[in-house]
Amino acid sequence: MNSLYIQGRSPLHQLSAGPKLILVLVVSLAVFLTRSPLILGASALAGFVLYASTGIGVRAGWIRLRPILLTIVVVALATVLLGSVEEGVVALLRLTTLMLVAAAVTATTPVGAFIDVVSRAARPLERLGFVRADDIGLAVGLVIRFVPEVLSRYDLLKQAHRARGLKLRPTTVLAPLTIQTLKTADEIAAAIDARGIRGHKHSTDS
Repeated sequence: MNSLYIQGRSPLHQLSAGPKLILVLVVSLAVFLTRSPLILGASALAGFVLYASTGIGVRAGWIRLRPILLTIVVVALATVLLGSVEEGVVALLRLTTLMLVAAAVTATTPVGAFIDVVSRAARPLERLGFVRADDIGLAVGLVIRFVPEVLSRYDLLKQAHRARGLKLRPTTVLAPLTIQTLKTADEIAAAIDARGIRGHKHSTDS
């Protein structure tokens, strides 16, 4: 699988995964505590500066954000139609801020670091018998790793459409993209279980 992580020496690269996850959580809560377009606009600008500071580059940065940004625009337009222009602008700025901050964090944090932090955070719940911490960490890591995989498959389907002279439509891409992704997920799950990577307790006959 491809990875969202890029090597670099930016200040965000030097920060450990724990504080960066807290940053995402704080920003997620903060943007939904205000409806001021001015404050949200400043937040989106700060998110853009943070994302640019990773050193990812204009082209690579745009390629990563383009599919998500398109979805955000659709949500904002739907909000305008169902609500008001102000609500649409608020939704656009909120989601854009979250997108930029999350993209900056995933670009500067290896997947392994995410897994370690999430697993440690879930240890208290594991002691209470609610979850298995390693399984939670593994699930988060796989979700992060699947994002570039899905984008890569989308690009392949887009190239295949262009090669055949077909117009790219969501209705013609969604089904094969979903089938391919689910097939890969099944293969990964089977491989994980076969290697005993997940923390399942094996019962023994008494």
